[in-house]
Amino acid sequence: MSETHATTPVFPPGRYGRRREGARRRLLPIVATVVFALGLGGLTFAYYQKYGQTDYTADIIGWSVRSDAEMVIEFRVRVPDGGSAMCMARARDYDGFEVGRKPVTVPAPDGGGSVEVRESVPTEKRASVGDVMGCRPAA
Repeated sequence: MSETHATTPVFPPGRYGRRREGARRRLLPIVATVVFALGLGGLTFAYYQKYGQTDYTADIIGWSVRSDAEMVIEFRVRVPDGGSAMCMARARDYDGFEVGRKPVTVPAPDGGGSVEVRESVPTEKRASVGDVMGCRPAA
């Protein structure tokens, strides 16, 4: 019986390019992924600080339709002490289209907290739903 010895193949120099010896380099993709994730986390935090949860939150209590040209919207606003809120009340028709809008300024109660507001919103045609689009600090 004859024995065969395995040998490493020898390629002509310059013909097949450079051979890589050893393990592949995985450090660069890992570092790039970590840097990208940290950057994305920082950007998310910055935008949350700028546009995230605010001190001026509004909750709908209810609404009633007085006529084809008016809707009364009731809502509760949390306003910090010493400030006032500017809220946008909106009336929409059955199909969801906006038929009326009114800015409402809400002063803070003594010591801050929640304020209940009842506001009449004029409409172009009969409304079916009332809501508050949002509140922000009054300028």
